This record gives sequence, structure tokens and C-alpha cells, in this order.
Amino acid sequence: MSQKEVILTDKAPAPVGPYNQAIAVPATSKLVFMAGQIAIDPAVGKVVATTIEEQTEQVLKNIQAVLAEAGADFANVVKTTVFLVDMADFAAMNAIYGKYFTAPYPARSSIQVAKLPLDVRVEIECIVAI
Repeated sequence: MSQKEVILTDKAPAPVGPYNQAIAVPATSKLVFMAGQIAIDPAVGKVVATTIEEQTEQVLKNIQAVLAEAGADFANVVKTTVFLVDMADFAAMNAIYGKYFTAPYPARSSIQVAKLPLDVRVEIECIVAI
């Protein structure tokens, strides 16, 4: 596992969820740039989840599978970007997201978008340091 250093200043807004302002990793880390994951259930090859909670759970399970293949886990994630079709889903997504990540949390951006592939409600991409 790479060593993550939390960058936190009181001269910028404090994090209001399971994320940090910034994360630094050693220059010797191997960086993995994960494509955005959506709520496709790999067992059936299609989206079966309908609620934001179910879709976020499936997205994070898919991320977990890719992390494992890379020899990593959620502790190695240094940055995530969350794409939501409706920012009203943020609190529900955040509650599920917070179950998968532990301190020190990765840095995170959350963005509302007009549409996502296969009409899913959430997509999450990661940068991982191993």
C-alpha cells in the first residue's frame, strides 16, 4: 500500500464528508487511473440496480474488483470523481460511499452531469497509488 499524506489547511474550507482537501503520495508510487465505473452487474452484464443507493453500492463493488486486480484496495485510492445525474442524490450516494472509504479519505470532486451511459444515476472514477 502506498503512503498517503493528508494535505489540510484551515485557510480553505474543511471537508464536509468522507474526503480530504488534498492527498500527496510518494513519487515512487505506481499510479493507476481507473476508468469511470457504473452500476453494471458483471454477473448479468447489465444494470439491474434502480435506486441511487443500489447503484452506488454496485459501482463501489465494481471499483473494489478493479482495485483487487491491481493489487490494491480502497485505502490506495487518492482521488475520486463522482458524476451524478441529480445532485439531489448526493446525500444518499455519500452515505454508501462513506461505508467503503476510511481515513485518510481520498480527495474528491462531485459533479452533476446531464446524462450518463445506460441512463445510470452515478459514475465514479478513481486515481490509485500503489
